[in-house]
Amino acid sequence: MSGGVDSSATAALLLEQGYEVIGITLKLWPQDCVNRAEDKCCGPQAVTDARAVCHQLGMPYYLIDEAAEFQKHVIQYFADEYKAGRTPNPCVMCNQNLKFGRLIDRADQLGAQFIATGHFARVERASVPPEALSRRRREESHSNLEEESQRLVTSSPARYLLKRGRDLKKDQSYFLFSLRQDQLARAMFPLGEKTKSDTREVARHCDLKTADKEESMEICFVPDNNYGGFLQQAGLAQKHRGEIVDLHGHVLGHHDGIEFYTIGQRKGLGITTPKPVYVIELDAASNRVVVGDDSALDRDEFAVDRCNWHPFDRLTEAIEVTAKIRYNHPGTPATVTPLGQGGARVKLHEPQRAITPGQAAVFYQDDLVVGGGWITK
Repeated sequence: MSGGVDSSATAALLLEQGYEVIGITLKLWPQDCVNRAEDKCCGPQAVTDARAVCHQLGMPYYLIDEAAEFQKHVIQYFADEYKAGRTPNPCVMCNQNLKFGRLIDRADQLGAQFIATGHFARVERASVPPEALSRRRREESHSNLEEESQRLVTSSPARYLLKRGRDLKKDQSYFLFSLRQDQLARAMFPLGEKTKSDTREVARHCDLKTADKEESMEICFVPDNNYGGFLQQAGLAQKHRGEIVDLHGHVLGHHDGIEFYTIGQRKGLGITTPKPVYVIELDAASNRVVVGDDSALDRDEFAVDRCNWHPFDRLTEAIEVTAKIRYNHPGTPATVTPLGQGGARVKLHEPQRAITPGQAAVFYQDDLVVGGGWITK
Protein backbone atom coordinates (compact mmCIF):
# COMPACT_ATOMS: atom_id res chain seq x y z
CA MET A 1 0.00 0.00 0.00
CA SER A 2 1.77 3.13 -1.26
CA GLY A 3 -0.90 5.54 -0.10
CA GLY A 4 -1.93 6.17 -3.71
CA VAL A 5 -5.11 5.50 -5.65
CA ASP A 6 -3.84 2.40 -7.50
CA SER A 7 -3.02 0.28 -4.46
CA SER A 8 -6.14 1.56 -2.69
CA ALA A 9 -8.37 0.49 -5.59
CA THR A 10 -6.53 -2.84 -5.76
CA ALA A 11 -7.40 -3.58 -2.14
CA ALA A 12 -11.03 -2.62 -2.69
CA LEU A 13 -11.34 -4.85 -5.76
CA LEU A 14 -9.85 -7.85 -3.98
CA LEU A 15 -12.21 -7.45 -1.05
CA GLU A 16 -15.13 -7.23 -3.46
CA GLN A 17 -13.97 -10.50 -5.05
CA GLY A 18 -14.03 -12.24 -1.67
CA TYR A 19 -10.35 -12.35 -0.78
CA GLU A 20 -9.00 -11.85 2.72
CA VAL A 21 -6.72 -8.85 2.28
CA ILE A 22 -3.87 -7.48 4.43
CA GLY A 23 -2.42 -4.04 3.71
CA ILE A 24 1.33 -3.53 3.97
CA THR A 25 3.49 -0.46 3.46
CA LEU A 26 7.24 -0.92 3.23
CA LYS A 27 9.15 1.72 5.16
CA LEU A 28 12.25 2.06 3.04
CA TRP A 29 14.15 4.82 4.85
CA PRO A 30 15.53 4.87 8.41
CA GLN A 31 13.94 8.31 8.85
CA ASP A 32 10.99 10.08 7.27
CA CYS A 33 12.56 10.02 3.82
CA VAL A 34 15.90 11.68 3.28
CA ASN A 35 14.34 14.06 0.79
CA ARG A 36 11.56 15.06 3.22
CA ALA A 37 8.98 14.30 0.54
CA GLU A 38 5.83 14.08 2.63
CA ASP A 39 3.67 12.40 0.01
CA LYS A 40 6.25 10.17 -1.67
CA CYS A 41 7.12 6.52 -1.13
CA CYS A 42 7.09 5.84 2.61
CA GLY A 43 6.73 9.46 3.71
CA PRO A 44 4.43 10.32 6.61
CA GLN A 45 1.50 11.40 4.42
CA ALA A 46 1.70 8.24 2.32
CA VAL A 47 1.64 6.06 5.43
CA THR A 48 -1.26 8.04 6.87
CA ASP A 49 -3.28 7.66 3.66
CA ALA A 50 -2.56 3.92 3.35
CA ARG A 51 -3.53 3.30 6.97
CA ALA A 52 -6.73 5.34 6.57
CA VAL A 53 -7.78 3.36 3.48
CA CYS A 54 -7.18 0.05 5.25
CA HIS A 55 -9.17 1.22 8.28
CA GLN A 56 -12.05 2.32 6.06
CA LEU A 57 -12.04 -1.02 4.20
CA GLY A 58 -11.81 -3.01 7.43
CA MET A 59 -8.38 -4.48 6.64
CA PRO A 60 -5.47 -5.12 8.98
CA TYR A 61 -2.50 -2.86 8.21
CA TYR A 62 1.21 -3.24 8.80
CA LEU A 63 4.09 -0.81 8.35
CA ILE A 64 7.22 -2.92 7.83
CA ASP A 65 10.78 -1.61 8.04
CA GLU A 66 12.83 -2.73 5.03
CA ALA A 67 15.28 0.18 5.05
CA ALA A 68 18.39 -2.01 5.17
CA GLU A 69 17.28 -4.10 2.17
CA PHE A 70 16.27 -1.00 0.21
CA GLN A 71 19.65 0.56 0.90
CA LYS A 72 21.41 -2.61 -0.28
CA HIS A 73 19.36 -3.57 -3.32
CA VAL A 74 18.16 -0.20 -4.62
CA ILE A 75 20.09 2.80 -3.30
CA GLN A 76 23.56 1.25 -3.42
CA TYR A 77 22.80 -0.24 -6.83
CA PHE A 78 21.60 3.20 -7.98
CA ALA A 79 24.89 4.81 -6.94
CA ASP A 80 27.12 1.99 -8.21
CA GLU A 81 25.56 2.08 -11.66
CA TYR A 82 26.11 5.80 -12.08
CA LYS A 83 29.72 5.45 -10.91
CA ALA A 84 30.23 2.74 -13.54
CA GLY A 85 28.97 5.03 -16.31
CA ARG A 86 25.58 3.35 -16.56
CA THR A 87 22.08 4.72 -16.02
CA PRO A 88 20.20 2.60 -13.46
CA ASN A 89 16.55 1.59 -13.31
CA PRO A 90 15.74 1.43 -9.58
CA CYS A 91 12.05 0.59 -10.06
CA VAL A 92 12.88 -2.75 -11.69
CA MET A 93 15.26 -3.64 -8.85
CA CYS A 94 12.75 -2.57 -6.19
CA ASN A 95 10.06 -4.79 -7.73
CA GLN A 96 12.42 -7.74 -8.02
CA ASN A 97 14.05 -7.54 -4.59
CA LEU A 98 11.55 -5.76 -2.35
CA LYS A 99 7.95 -5.96 -3.58
CA PHE A 100 8.29 -9.49 -4.92
CA GLY A 101 11.30 -10.47 -2.86
CA ARG A 102 11.19 -9.47 0.78
CA LEU A 103 7.43 -8.98 0.67
CA ILE A 104 6.92 -12.63 -0.30
CA ASP A 105 8.84 -13.58 2.86
CA ARG A 106 6.47 -11.35 4.85
CA ALA A 107 3.48 -12.92 3.12
CA ASP A 108 4.69 -16.36 4.19
CA GLN A 109 4.95 -15.16 7.79
CA LEU A 110 1.36 -13.90 7.63
CA GLY A 111 0.02 -16.98 5.85
CA ALA A 112 -0.80 -15.03 2.68
CA GLN A 113 -0.78 -16.91 -0.62
CA PHE A 114 -0.40 -13.99 -3.02
CA ILE A 115 1.17 -10.55 -3.36
CA ALA A 116 -1.13 -8.03 -5.02
CA THR A 117 0.03 -4.62 -6.25
CA GLY A 118 -1.44 -1.73 -8.19
CA HIS A 119 0.70 -2.32 -11.28
CA PHE A 120 -1.01 -2.03 -14.66
CA ALA A 121 0.07 -5.44 -15.97
CA ARG A 122 -1.30 -8.97 -16.24
CA VAL A 123 -0.02 -12.40 -15.30
CA GLU A 124 -1.47 -15.61 -16.73
CA ARG A 125 -0.77 -19.30 -16.31
CA ALA A 126 -0.38 -21.06 -19.66
CA SER A 127 1.53 -23.77 -21.45
CA VAL A 128 3.64 -22.30 -24.25
CA PRO A 129 6.47 -24.37 -25.71
CA PRO A 130 9.64 -22.52 -26.73
CA GLU A 131 9.17 -23.44 -30.37
CA ALA A 132 5.93 -21.46 -30.44
CA LEU A 133 8.02 -18.31 -30.19
CA SER A 134 10.70 -19.20 -32.71
CA ARG A 135 11.28 -17.19 -35.83
CA ARG A 136 10.16 -20.17 -37.92
CA ARG A 137 6.79 -20.37 -36.21
CA ARG A 138 6.36 -16.61 -36.37
CA GLU A 139 7.03 -16.65 -40.11
CA GLU A 140 4.72 -19.60 -40.74
CA SER A 141 1.81 -18.22 -38.77
CA HIS A 142 0.70 -14.65 -38.17
CA SER A 143 -1.89 -15.65 -35.59
CA ASN A 144 -2.05 -13.74 -32.35
CA LEU A 145 0.40 -15.20 -29.84
CA GLU A 146 -2.18 -15.20 -27.06
CA GLU A 147 -4.60 -17.29 -29.16
CA GLU A 148 -1.77 -19.58 -30.24
CA SER A 149 -0.66 -20.20 -26.65
CA GLN A 150 -4.17 -21.35 -25.75
CA ARG A 151 -4.38 -23.64 -28.80
CA LEU A 152 -1.12 -25.51 -28.38
CA VAL A 153 -1.22 -28.74 -26.41
CA THR A 154 2.22 -30.02 -25.37
CA SER A 155 3.95 -31.86 -22.58
CA SER A 156 5.80 -28.69 -21.55
CA PRO A 157 5.26 -27.62 -17.95
CA ALA A 158 2.98 -24.68 -17.28
CA ARG A 159 4.58 -21.23 -17.28
CA TYR A 160 3.49 -17.96 -15.75
CA LEU A 161 3.32 -15.34 -18.48
CA LEU A 162 3.65 -11.60 -17.97
CA LYS A 163 1.56 -9.41 -20.27
CA ARG A 164 0.96 -5.74 -20.90
CA GLY A 165 -1.84 -4.00 -19.02
CA ARG A 166 -4.96 -3.36 -21.11
CA ASP A 167 -4.44 0.41 -20.66
CA LEU A 168 -1.37 0.79 -22.86
CA LYS A 169 -0.84 4.38 -21.71
CA LYS A 170 -0.35 3.15 -18.13
CA ASP A 171 1.19 -0.27 -18.85
CA GLN A 172 3.94 -1.10 -16.32
CA SER A 173 4.98 -4.55 -17.51
CA TYR A 174 8.39 -3.10 -18.46
CA PHE A 175 9.22 -2.65 -14.76
CA LEU A 176 8.30 -6.26 -13.99
CA PHE A 177 10.28 -8.09 -16.69
CA SER A 178 12.90 -9.43 -14.24
CA LEU A 179 10.41 -11.29 -12.03
CA ARG A 180 11.17 -15.02 -11.86
CA GLN A 181 8.63 -17.79 -12.40
CA ASP A 182 8.26 -18.38 -8.64
CA GLN A 183 7.57 -14.68 -8.14
CA LEU A 184 5.04 -14.45 -10.98
CA ALA A 185 3.28 -17.51 -9.52
CA ARG A 186 2.55 -15.45 -6.37
CA ALA A 187 1.69 -12.18 -8.17
CA MET A 188 -1.75 -10.63 -8.64
CA PHE A 189 -2.41 -7.48 -10.68
CA PRO A 190 -6.13 -6.64 -10.29
CA LEU A 191 -5.75 -3.43 -12.32
CA GLY A 192 -4.36 -5.24 -15.35
CA GLU A 193 -7.70 -5.23 -17.18
CA LYS A 194 -8.62 -1.67 -16.15
CA THR A 195 -7.82 1.87 -17.25
CA LYS A 196 -6.62 4.62 -14.94
CA SER A 197 -10.05 6.25 -15.05
CA ASP A 198 -11.62 2.90 -14.09
CA THR A 199 -9.27 2.74 -11.12
CA ARG A 200 -10.25 6.17 -9.87
CA GLU A 201 -13.91 5.26 -10.28
CA VAL A 202 -13.41 2.19 -8.08
CA ALA A 203 -11.86 4.39 -5.39
CA ARG A 204 -14.63 6.99 -5.69
CA HIS A 205 -17.31 4.30 -5.48
CA CYS A 206 -15.76 3.19 -2.17
CA ASP A 207 -15.39 6.84 -1.08
CA LEU A 208 -11.66 6.38 -0.50
CA LYS A 209 -9.64 9.50 0.33
CA THR A 210 -7.05 8.60 -2.32
CA ALA A 211 -9.54 8.63 -5.22
CA ASP A 212 -8.35 11.96 -6.62
CA LYS A 213 -4.80 11.90 -5.32
CA GLU A 214 -2.22 12.93 -7.91
CA GLU A 215 0.23 10.27 -9.03
CA SER A 216 3.99 10.67 -9.01
CA MET A 217 6.00 10.16 -12.19
CA GLU A 218 9.37 10.52 -10.47
CA ILE A 219 11.78 8.13 -8.78
CA CYS A 220 10.26 7.84 -5.31
CA PHE A 221 13.46 8.78 -3.46
CA VAL A 222 14.44 11.56 -5.90
CA PRO A 223 11.24 13.61 -6.10
CA ASP A 224 12.79 16.63 -7.81
CA ASN A 225 14.53 14.46 -10.44
CA ASN A 226 17.87 15.89 -9.29
CA TYR A 227 19.58 12.52 -8.98
CA GLY A 228 23.04 14.11 -8.87
CA GLY A 229 22.03 16.22 -5.90
CA PHE A 230 20.59 13.17 -4.20
CA LEU A 231 23.81 11.18 -4.67
CA GLN A 232 25.83 13.99 -3.12
CA GLN A 233 23.36 14.66 -0.31
CA ALA A 234 23.30 10.97 0.62
CA GLY A 235 27.10 10.77 0.55
CA LEU A 236 27.06 8.27 -2.32
CA ALA A 237 29.04 10.35 -4.83
CA GLN A 238 31.52 13.20 -4.69
CA LYS A 239 32.65 15.62 -7.36
CA HIS A 240 35.83 14.53 -9.14
CA ARG A 241 37.28 16.37 -12.10
CA GLY A 242 37.59 14.71 -15.50
CA GLU A 243 37.75 15.51 -19.19
CA ILE A 244 34.97 16.11 -21.68
CA VAL A 245 36.23 14.95 -25.08
CA ASP A 246 34.89 14.63 -28.59
CA LEU A 247 34.76 11.38 -30.57
CA HIS A 248 38.38 11.89 -31.62
CA GLY A 249 39.62 12.36 -28.07
CA HIS A 250 40.11 16.13 -28.26
CA VAL A 251 39.55 17.79 -24.88
CA LEU A 252 36.66 20.28 -24.99
CA GLY A 253 36.27 20.98 -21.30
CA HIS A 254 35.98 19.35 -17.90
CA HIS A 255 33.28 17.75 -15.76
CA ASP A 256 32.76 17.13 -12.03
CA GLY A 257 32.07 13.40 -12.30
CA ILE A 258 30.56 11.00 -14.84
CA GLU A 259 27.88 10.15 -12.25
CA PHE A 260 26.16 13.43 -13.08
CA TYR A 261 25.65 12.74 -16.80
CA THR A 262 23.45 10.47 -18.91
CA ILE A 263 23.53 9.32 -22.53
CA GLY A 264 21.79 11.81 -24.81
CA GLN A 265 22.20 14.75 -22.43
CA ARG A 266 22.70 18.12 -24.16
CA LYS A 267 22.11 20.78 -21.52
CA GLY A 268 24.40 21.47 -18.61
CA LEU A 269 27.62 20.28 -20.26
CA GLY A 270 29.41 23.55 -19.52
CA ILE A 271 31.23 23.69 -22.86
CA THR A 272 30.90 25.87 -25.94
CA THR A 273 30.84 24.26 -29.40
CA PRO A 274 29.90 25.51 -32.90
CA LYS A 275 27.05 23.00 -33.05
CA PRO A 276 25.00 21.30 -30.30
CA VAL A 277 26.68 18.21 -28.86
CA TYR A 278 25.29 15.37 -26.79
CA VAL A 279 26.69 12.84 -24.35
CA ILE A 280 27.54 9.77 -26.45
CA GLU A 281 29.47 7.68 -23.94
CA LEU A 282 30.48 7.65 -20.27
CA ASP A 283 33.92 6.10 -19.89
CA ALA A 284 34.33 5.14 -16.26
CA ALA A 285 37.82 3.69 -16.74
CA SER A 286 39.27 6.99 -17.96
CA ASN A 287 36.78 9.23 -16.13
CA ARG A 288 35.78 10.82 -19.43
CA VAL A 289 32.53 12.13 -20.84
CA VAL A 290 32.48 11.63 -24.62
CA VAL A 291 30.31 13.98 -26.68
CA GLY A 292 29.30 14.10 -30.34
CA ASP A 293 26.67 15.43 -32.69
CA ASP A 294 23.09 14.24 -32.88
CA SER A 295 23.76 11.51 -35.46
CA ALA A 296 26.27 9.79 -33.16
CA LEU A 297 23.43 8.87 -30.81
CA ASP A 298 21.86 6.48 -33.33
CA ARG A 299 22.59 2.76 -32.91
CA ASP A 300 21.06 -0.37 -34.41
CA GLU A 301 22.75 -3.08 -32.35
CA PHE A 302 23.63 -3.73 -28.72
CA ALA A 303 24.04 -6.55 -26.24
CA VAL A 304 22.14 -7.37 -23.07
CA ASP A 305 23.16 -9.52 -20.12
CA ARG A 306 21.41 -11.12 -17.12
CA CYS A 307 18.47 -12.01 -19.35
CA ASN A 308 15.22 -13.26 -17.87
CA TRP A 309 12.70 -15.16 -20.01
CA HIS A 310 9.07 -15.96 -19.24
CA PRO A 311 7.76 -18.52 -21.79
CA PHE A 312 10.98 -20.57 -21.54
CA ASP A 313 14.05 -20.93 -19.33
CA ARG A 314 16.60 -19.79 -21.90
CA LEU A 315 16.78 -18.52 -25.44
CA THR A 316 18.07 -21.15 -27.88
CA GLU A 317 17.49 -19.51 -31.26
CA ALA A 318 16.83 -16.11 -32.79
CA ILE A 319 13.38 -14.62 -32.25
CA GLU A 320 11.56 -11.61 -33.63
CA VAL A 321 10.29 -9.14 -31.04
CA THR A 322 9.29 -5.58 -30.37
CA ALA A 323 12.06 -4.13 -28.18
CA LYS A 324 11.60 -1.30 -25.69
CA ILE A 325 14.95 0.27 -24.77
CA ARG A 326 13.48 2.41 -21.99
CA TYR A 327 10.11 2.70 -20.27
CA ASN A 328 8.75 5.56 -22.36
CA HIS A 329 10.10 4.13 -25.62
CA PRO A 330 7.31 3.10 -28.03
CA GLY A 331 9.10 -0.09 -29.04
CA THR A 332 10.76 -1.07 -32.31
CA PRO A 333 11.06 -4.34 -34.30
CA ALA A 334 14.22 -6.31 -33.50
CA THR A 335 15.87 -9.69 -33.79
CA VAL A 336 17.23 -11.16 -30.56
CA THR A 337 19.94 -13.81 -30.81
CA PRO A 338 21.27 -15.82 -27.85
CA LEU A 339 24.80 -15.27 -26.57
CA GLY A 340 26.69 -17.25 -23.96
CA GLN A 341 26.42 -16.77 -20.19
CA GLY A 342 22.82 -15.61 -20.19
CA GLY A 343 23.24 -12.77 -22.66
CA ALA A 344 21.75 -11.87 -26.03
CA ARG A 345 22.47 -9.68 -29.04
CA VAL A 346 19.75 -7.29 -30.17
CA LYS A 347 19.66 -6.19 -33.80
CA LEU A 348 17.21 -3.37 -34.37
CA HIS A 349 15.48 -3.15 -37.74
CA GLU A 350 15.87 0.64 -37.57
CA PRO A 351 18.47 2.62 -35.59
CA GLN A 352 17.29 4.13 -32.31
CA ARG A 353 18.47 7.16 -30.40
CA ALA A 354 20.39 7.14 -27.12
CA ILE A 355 20.55 3.43 -26.32
CA THR A 356 21.76 3.61 -22.74
CA PRO A 357 23.91 1.08 -20.86
CA GLY A 358 22.32 0.15 -17.54
CA GLN A 359 18.76 0.50 -18.77
CA ALA A 360 16.50 -2.51 -19.29
CA ALA A 361 15.66 -3.70 -22.80
CA VAL A 362 12.34 -5.54 -22.65
CA PHE A 363 11.09 -7.74 -25.50
CA TYR A 364 7.45 -8.16 -26.50
CA GLN A 365 5.42 -10.26 -28.91
CA ASP A 366 1.97 -8.70 -29.09
CA ASP A 367 0.95 -8.30 -25.42
CA LEU A 368 3.33 -10.97 -24.14
CA VAL A 369 6.53 -10.01 -22.36
CA VAL A 370 8.93 -12.58 -23.80
CA GLY A 371 11.70 -11.38 -21.51
CA GLY A 372 14.44 -8.83 -21.27
CA GLY A 373 17.92 -7.99 -20.12
CA TRP A 374 20.22 -5.15 -19.11
CA ILE A 375 21.87 -3.10 -21.85
CA THR A 376 25.67 -3.40 -21.73
CA LYS A 377 28.30 -1.13 -23.20
